[in-house]
Amino acid sequence: MRALNRQSLLLAPLEADGSLTLQQQLYQRLRQAILNGQLAAGTRLPATRQLAAELQVSRNTVIAVWSQLQAEGFILSDRQGSRVSRLAHTPLPAQASDDSTDWPVSARAARLHSLHRLSSQELALRPSTPALAHFPLAQWRRALNQTAQQAQLLGYGDPLGELALREALAQHLALARGVRCAPQQIVITEGAQQALTLCVALLTNRGDTGWVEEPGYRGAKAAMRLGDLQIEPIAVDAQGLAPTAQDWQQRPPRLIYTTPTHQYPTGAIMSAARRLALLAAAQRHQAWIIEDDYDSDFRYSGEPIAAMQGMAQPTPVIYIGSFSKTLFPALRIGYMVLPAPLLPRLRPALHELLRGGNRPEQQALALFLRSGDFNRHLSKMRRLYRQRQATLRAALQETFGAQVPLLGGECGMHLVLPLADTVDDVALTAQLFRHGYAPGALSGFYLGGQKQQGLVLGYGNTSTSQIMAGVAQLARLLPGINP
Repeated sequence: MRALNRQSLLLAPLEADGSLTLQQQLYQRLRQAILNGQLAAGTRLPATRQLAAELQVSRNTVIAVWSQLQAEGFILSDRQGSRVSRLAHTPLPAQASDDSTDWPVSARAARLHSLHRLSSQELALRPSTPALAHFPLAQWRRALNQTAQQAQLLGYGDPLGELALREALAQHLALARGVRCAPQQIVITEGAQQALTLCVALLTNRGDTGWVEEPGYRGAKAAMRLGDLQIEPIAVDAQGLAPTAQDWQQRPPRLIYTTPTHQYPTGAIMSAARRLALLAAAQRHQAWIIEDDYDSDFRYSGEPIAAMQGMAQPTPVIYIGSFSKTLFPALRIGYMVLPAPLLPRLRPALHELLRGGNRPEQQALALFLRSGDFNRHLSKMRRLYRQRQATLRAALQETFGAQVPLLGGECGMHLVLPLADTVDDVALTAQLFRHGYAPGALSGFYLGGQKQQGLVLGYGNTSTSQIMAGVAQLARLLPGINP
C-alpha cells in the first residue's frame, strides 16, 4: 500500500471563499482523483484527524466526505484505515472526449430528419403557430388558480386523462366537429404527436404498410418510421387523399393517415363521396384510419366541416387533435378518440404506457372549455386569422400579380405559394430564415418522386406589419413567380 506524502493533491489548500463548501470541495477533489487514476486502487488515505489538521478544517468535515465516498464505493475503511477501492473499469481521463459520433444509434433515428429550422424565437411566417400575443392569459390564469389548490391532483390520475376534461371535450367535439363518442373513448395525450406514435405502436406490427398523404405531414411519417412500417405515399388532389384501386390491391395498408377537413399542407377538402369510399374500403381491408383534425376550428367560409369520424358508426377511424393551434403549443395536451370496440382491447396497454399527464392543467382546461372561454377565444381568433390571411393574400397579389397561384385559404393558419420547378425552395427558406422569417419548404412535405417547389406561409402568429415586410423580403429574393 502506498502512502500519500504531504505534497500530494490531497493536501492542497481548500478555498474558503469559493462557491462550494469546504466539504463539497474535498469530496469533488477526491472523487475526481480516484476516477482519473491520480489516486490508484489501494492508495492509503490519511487519518481523518491528520487530514483535518493539515487542511485546517473541522474533522467532522473530513468524516462526512469519507462516509460519502465509502457509501458510493470509492473507498474502503477498516481497522487499518481507509484506502481507495479497486474500480471495475479503466480510470477515466481527466477530460473525457465529447466525440461520440462513432457510437451506434438505431436505424430509425438515422432515418429521421427535418427541413424545419428551429429557433427559440417564434419567427414570422412560421406555419402552424397561433397568435400567442392574443391568448387570454387572465382567463387561463383564473382556471389554473382554481385547480392549483387541489392537493388531490398532485398524485397519479387516470392513465387515460382527467375525466372532467374528457367529458368537456366530448361535448365540444360533438357540437363543433360532429364527432360521435363517449368521454370514455377519449385518451388524453401529450400532443397529437404522441397520439400518432401510440396509434402506430398499438395498431400495427413491424413491416406493415402505412399510407401517408403526398405531400403530407412529416410527423406522421416520423411516427411510422419509428414503428418500422413500410410507408407508401398516396397522391393528393383537389379532393384530398386519392387512392386508386391499384393502390388497394398492390399495397393494402394497415394504417392510413389523412387530414380530410384541411389537408396539410395543400388545404384540400376531402369530398363526402371520397370520405365514404375511404371508410368502406378501409373496412373491407381491415385498415385503421387516423383522422388528424389539426386546425379545422378555424374555417372562414360557411359552417365548419364535420369530421369524417361522425359520418358512420361503427367506423375504423381514430380521431386525433390537440390544443397546440387553438390555444398554445407549450400546453402539450392532445387527444385521440378510439372506436368503442377497440377501447377494451387497448386499455391494458394504455394503462401501462400512460400516466395521466399534468392533472392540474387538464382540470384547468376542462374549466376553460366549460366556462365558454375556449369558444370565445376561437371566435376571436377566426376573425383575426381571416384578416391576416386577407392581408397576406393581398400583399402577394400586389407584389407578384393578381394571378399569383395560392393553395388553401378556406381554413387554418397558412397559405401555400407554389413556385416554378427551377426554384430551390429549401435554399429560399434558408435565405428567408436569415432575415427572420420561417416559412416551410413545400418540397419537404413530399416523401419522394416528383416534388412541387413552393412556400408554406404561416400567418397565425404574424402581424400585419410582419406580413408586409416578409412579402417585401420575398420579392427581393424572388423577383418573379412562374409556376
